[in-house]
Amino acid sequence: MGLSLIAPYLAVLLLAVAAHLGWRRRRQRLDAQAHAQSIAAGLNEPATLHPVVDPARCIGSGTCVRNCPEGALGIVGGKAVLINASACIGHGACHAACPFDAISLVFGTARRGVDIPLLQPDFQTNVPGIFIAGELGGMGLIRKAAEQGRQAMEAIARGRPRAVDADELDVLIVGAGPAGLSAGLAALERGHRFAILEQESSLGGSIFHYPRQKVAMTAPVTLSLVGLVRMNEISKEDLLAFWHGVTLKHQLPIHYGQRMTSVRALDDGGFEVQTGSRAWRARSVLLAIGRRGTPRTLEVPGEDLPKVAYRLIDPVQYAGQAVLVVGGGDSALEAAIALAGEAGTQVTLSYRGEAFSRVKAKNRDTLAALQQAGRLEVLLASQVERITPDQVLLRRADGQTRALDNQAVIVCAGGVLPTPLLQEIGIRFETKHGSA
Repeated sequence: MGLSLIAPYLAVLLLAVAAHLGWRRRRQRLDAQAHAQSIAAGLNEPATLHPVVDPARCIGSGTCVRNCPEGALGIVGGKAVLINASACIGHGACHAACPFDAISLVFGTARRGVDIPLLQPDFQTNVPGIFIAGELGGMGLIRKAAEQGRQAMEAIARGRPRAVDADELDVLIVGAGPAGLSAGLAALERGHRFAILEQESSLGGSIFHYPRQKVAMTAPVTLSLVGLVRMNEISKEDLLAFWHGVTLKHQLPIHYGQRMTSVRALDDGGFEVQTGSRAWRARSVLLAIGRRGTPRTLEVPGEDLPKVAYRLIDPVQYAGQAVLVVGGGDSALEAAIALAGEAGTQVTLSYRGEAFSRVKAKNRDTLAALQQAGRLEVLLASQVERITPDQVLLRRADGQTRALDNQAVIVCAGGVLPTPLLQEIGIRFETKHGSA
């Protein structure tokens, strides 16, 4: 009698389990196909910090897959795999979600090494007095970068001398991203005389360059003078608004448009940091710059014209104009796609390569659809030769040139890290090939 009562419930349960297993098998087939397509398209080389899965620890629960907002992970052969490496932005949500500690976050791959500075546990480099926190040191996660900035400042407060001269700072912080701003709050709390230098016109570091309305993944973080901050999923705009509010409330001394061009060790143990407009003296220097670096220029005549920019802030400002986007990465494609959405904007995308080999499939497909619809023009195997006030001259692979009517140029050619500059003052680097 008892068995007859529970039999219907068992039947429903078995059907549910069978349905789930069927869905799981289908999902794994799709993930395997996506992984194979990524490899075939040459998109399996991650560009930044990325997860590596230990197959001995992974049980294929899929927790990491569900927590990856970029769709970069999947289950192949019962194990988690980075199936869409080009989509990975290194926020580390998968690492935090894995219940079996099967995921490590690493830089570089066996084929492509990434140079990371050698750091002591207190974030000091091999050059006494120069510290590194955040993305340049290998930590691009917002929460971790902010924690490193605070911890590095605590180490400076414990072990470094204060300034004596009135024209010298206790510490100079280079970079106004999460690491630099957190370090600034810690310096203020400890009564240090300091300044924060930022080469851009606004704070945020790498966050400042996120696409509009992009969701940033973070976790609770403790900031000096602020306390515990809980943000979790937050848009780029809201995150920047939070940081702006903090800097205004605490009056952090941020100097914008100050790009570091040299660092010189002084005989008295301090440092002189040169920017385009002045020299800054400090007992200690904290480098909190990202791996985006200084925008890479084209080095062609006319690039100094006001119409040339190195990022797309708002496509609306280019409505109705003839715009040339230069570059072959995701940032270039995303800029061209956004501009093509504005009525009356004439968009041309120029790339020196024969194909877009390391971009997200979604961006590639969207670009192709817009090109097919006549919303933009793509000129592969082309390079900018000259920029004039009302035109751009492009040289094609066959040696011929083409003149385009033009009111704006947006260069998305990546960035140049100050690695040679840092090596000049003795900071040592090691090349990471898929190691933590």
